[in-house]
Amino acid sequence: MSGIKVFAPASVGNLGIGFDCLGLALEKPGDEVIASKSDTPGLRITQISGAGGKLPYDPEQNTAGVAALRLLEYLGATKQGIELKIQKNMPIGSGMGSSAASAAAAVYAVSELLRTGMSKRELLPFAAKGEQLVSGGIQLDNVATSLLGGIILIRDNATLDVHRLHAPRGLYVALIHPHLELETKSMRGVLKPDVSLQKHIQQSANLASFIVGLFNSDIELLGRSLHDVIIEPQRASFIPGFYEAKEAALKAGALGSSISGAGPAVFALCPNSLIAENAAAGMQAAFAGKGLETTLYLSGINQEGAIVA
Repeated sequence: MSGIKVFAPASVGNLGIGFDCLGLALEKPGDEVIASKSDTPGLRITQISGAGGKLPYDPEQNTAGVAALRLLEYLGATKQGIELKIQKNMPIGSGMGSSAASAAAAVYAVSELLRTGMSKRELLPFAAKGEQLVSGGIQLDNVATSLLGGIILIRDNATLDVHRLHAPRGLYVALIHPHLELETKSMRGVLKPDVSLQKHIQQSANLASFIVGLFNSDIELLGRSLHDVIIEPQRASFIPGFYEAKEAALKAGALGSSISGAGPAVFALCPNSLIAENAAAGMQAAFAGKGLETTLYLSGINQEGAIVA
C-alpha cells in the first residue's frame, strides 16, 4: 500500500551557550521515514538505508521504532499493521541530531498515516521517547527542534516545556562535519558536574542576551553573546582542529562558532549566506590541516520542522 513520507531536518543542539536548552533547525540535511499500512499486525521496520548497517531493525532498539511504538500505545493501535522505511541522510554520531530526526519523522509519519489529527506539539512526547533511547534521558534540544522547526528554547525537559524563539531574517549556518564519530552518551560522560559561580554568571548572561538579540534582531548582540565558557572547553580536545576552525570562522565574519550538539560537527552562525560560505571554507581548511576530511552543509534556519515530503 502507498504510504506517507516525512522529512525531518538536522539540528544544531545547544548552540554553544544553551546546553540542553537551545536548538536550531537546518534546512538540510535531514532524515526521511515512509510509513505504510500492512496486513501483518504490529509495527515493523522493513528497510534502513544510508546507515551502513549500524542501526537495528528491532523497533524497540531503534529511535524511529520506539517513537512510533509509544504513539501507537497511546492510540490503542498496537495491533495496527504498519511498516517503516528509514532513509538516513546524515552521519550517525555526528552532532547533527540524526537520531532525533528519525524519531521526529517516524512519529509524524505514523500520525499522518493514521489521520490522528494530532499537532506536532502533541506528538513531541512520543518523539522524545525515541530520542531517549540514544541520549540516555529526555533531551529535547534536537528532537523538539527537528519536529517543530525554528530556534527552540527548552525551559524544562521533563515537562516538555518548549518555546519557539524569534529568528531574525538572514541568519545562516555553516556546519562542518569532520569525519569522526562521537557518541552522545560518551560525550556527556566527560562533563564535570560542578560549575564555578563566575562561569555560571557569565554563561547565564550570554544565554539571556542571545535570546534578547534574537527577539530584537540585534545581530551585534548575538555575536557578543555566542561564547560558551562551560561545555565547549571540556569537549574541544576531542575534535582535532576545533579551535583553528573556530578562529577561521570568526575571521571570516561569523557571529560565533562552537560545537554542534555533542560533536564532532562544528557550526558557525553567520549574518548572511556569503559570510557563511567564507567561514565554511576557512573551517574546512583548518580541519584539512589536521588531516581530517569533512562534509559541508550551508543552511538557513528551517522554520517548518518535520513535513510530509
